[in-house]
Amino acid sequence: MSQKIVIICDPGIDGAFAVTLAMLDRELEVVGVAASAGNVSAEQATTNVQIIVGQIDPPRLPRLGAAPAIEYDVDGVKLHGPNGLGNTSFPCVPLHHLPSSDKLVADLVRLYPQEVTIVCLGPATVLARAMDLLPELPSLAKRIVLIGGSLHEPGNAGPVSEFHFFCDPMAARKVLLSDARVTLIPLDVMRQVLFSPSDLLDLPAEDSRASTFLRQIVPFGIAATSNMYGLEGFHLKDVLGIVAVSQPELLKTKSMRVDVETRGELTRGMTVFDQRTWQQGGPNAEVVMEVSIGAIRGYVGRILRGSRGSA
Repeated sequence: MSQKIVIICDPGIDGAFAVTLAMLDRELEVVGVAASAGNVSAEQATTNVQIIVGQIDPPRLPRLGAAPAIEYDVDGVKLHGPNGLGNTSFPCVPLHHLPSSDKLVADLVRLYPQEVTIVCLGPATVLARAMDLLPELPSLAKRIVLIGGSLHEPGNAGPVSEFHFFCDPMAARKVLLSDARVTLIPLDVMRQVLFSPSDLLDLPAEDSRASTFLRQIVPFGIAATSNMYGLEGFHLKDVLGIVAVSQPELLKTKSMRVDVETRGELTRGMTVFDQRTWQQGGPNAEVVMEVSIGAIRGYVGRILRGSRGSA
């Protein structure tokens, strides 16, 4: 029986990969995709979610949510392109009267109590607002998978701050301290998921809608990764959020107490892992410590090989 998930995303290139895989994975039922500002503006995020669903045309169409009008003082387009999907242009017929993403998340969790895993691939703002709308969300959601934070790695938005948590540290803190079942995927393992140019440009099922779409958006990310970090390839960080639900055996976790610094001039968004065993409170997250990179590459290939439809 497939697992119901709601995806919150700020669709850049890796977010598009993650949403595509989730919609094609027969182990998952994507009941909702909620757009969020982050890598791109709120308006662009809403458009990108519609583009991804339109390009893939999955057998089961998810409900979509419009990103709330939020602006963050960070820039993600250098890595993902001016529209977040590389330097590309795709047709999109805008859907009108979409519910706000926070309302969509709250509605779907209420509709499917104890069944929905929320996979947050962007800043936690939408999720925190959904908790404001539905205070019992932490107990009604089956689980929350949160992409964000850093255990030992240097930050990618500040000296010690990961991008998503830097965008809205208060929201990240609210989610972590909510008593929900949280799986946290930090930057330490995100940076391990580096796919080579050949991995990304020679995708299986080359005539499928999915591979045709993804091959168009990855060249910008490959070039940007080389220019910015001197690395060959592109990090499919957000794919880990989907793997955590569909293939949890590929990840090793450790129970830890996690909090977020919200105010520091140099440490805003820093993730604090309190491992003092004598402190009260106990663990509030399963933190992913290791990932099986080879098996994750195999998972991506397997899902794309089984993708339906022709370009």
